[in-house]
Amino acid sequence: MLDIRLIRENPQGVKDRLAARHGGAALAALVDEVLACDEARRQAETEKQRLQSERNRMSKEIGMRRKAGEDTAAAEAQVKGFAAELAEWETMAERADVRQRDLLLGIPNLPHEACPVGHDAAANPEVRTWGEKPVFAFPPKDHVTLGTALGMLDFESATRITGSAFVVYRGVGARLERALINFLIDVHTRDHGYTEVLPPYLVHADSLIGTSQLPKFADQIYACPEDGLYLAPTAEVPVTNLHREEIVRADRLPIRYVAYTPCFRREAGAAGVGTRGLIRMHQFDKVELVKITVPEASMAALEDLTRHAENILQQLGLHYRVIELCTGDLGFGSTKTYDIEVWAPGQNSYLEVSSCSCFGDYQARRMNLRFRDPDTGKNRFAHTLNGSGTALARLYVALLETCQQADGSILLPEVLRPYVGVTEIRAAEADCPQG
Repeated sequence: MLDIRLIRENPQGVKDRLAARHGGAALAALVDEVLACDEARRQAETEKQRLQSERNRMSKEIGMRRKAGEDTAAAEAQVKGFAAELAEWETMAERADVRQRDLLLGIPNLPHEACPVGHDAAANPEVRTWGEKPVFAFPPKDHVTLGTALGMLDFESATRITGSAFVVYRGVGARLERALINFLIDVHTRDHGYTEVLPPYLVHADSLIGTSQLPKFADQIYACPEDGLYLAPTAEVPVTNLHREEIVRADRLPIRYVAYTPCFRREAGAAGVGTRGLIRMHQFDKVELVKITVPEASMAALEDLTRHAENILQQLGLHYRVIELCTGDLGFGSTKTYDIEVWAPGQNSYLEVSSCSCFGDYQARRMNLRFRDPDTGKNRFAHTLNGSGTALARLYVALLETCQQADGSILLPEVLRPYVGVTEIRAAEADCPQG
């Protein structure tokens, strides 16, 4: 969340930066409401402290008067009367504090000063591209046609078992999914210096609040209300929260984690928006990169993290582009974001496979994640970053569609062949590939 001192000291500056986001006018009104609530809370705290001081003063005076043999009944009655008034001011302060926190949780992060200004995705500038779009001597098929014909993808069984927007990976299709996960983890741990973790797939509300999924995206998350738990929408949630309520030693920073988890999202309101096949699923696999660093290094860390995600696509030989999100398209908790979009020939479009973001101290404030500054000895909020390294479902789509051959078989990239155990995936081999 935003620092209340920043809002208090420079409300117009905060409003100006939020104005570049989508819904800027409503956000400005929220800032005003936070300030009014903050004033009410501080007034209640001041009055409570004044009454406590007055009660203490009178209590001492009563003691002195008793020793002198004076009648103190009226003064004692007045002191007793302070109790109800103190309780009232304390209740007002607590209510204002809770309300202020709720309001702050509803205000998104401030866009970084260097973030391009724009209203929506149409204003996102392209930063760079890698590789070329593949050219085929035949009409390319999409991944649903390819994967179904090869016995790799079974959407019908998943629908019978669970419902739409789920899939069963079969035979070499399942092996390819597992191979991709292992390949991604190996590259990020071996080549990029991340530490692998395998976190729980269920998280509580405080963890979701910490990484800004709650309360903003409550309608997108699968909940288990009887247990007070939620299915994690991304490994960002459990992994970043590994250090919630901690003061991390400065010499441990930067911390780099990589984690595989399945991800669960309701995708409310997404029907009909590029949902065919694997493109928008309620459950999908993802390998996530998380960084925790000092504020001075976070922008450089974002560039490194983005390059690490890009390296995966380069090793697989997949054409992609990197775009920077403008202020109007920026995620709720992010201050600066790069999206990596891989080319999918069967879709004739780019698909986002990674969103690499720096959150500044926005998440750290929510989860009280700090480090001790060795120069000042003071505790400071760390900066957090994350990005997909990458999301598997859409990577799977791009891989099948890019590596398809005229006969419908899939010629795997060299780096994947040791993991899958075959060079090509053909219909006769799909169910029981030979290693």
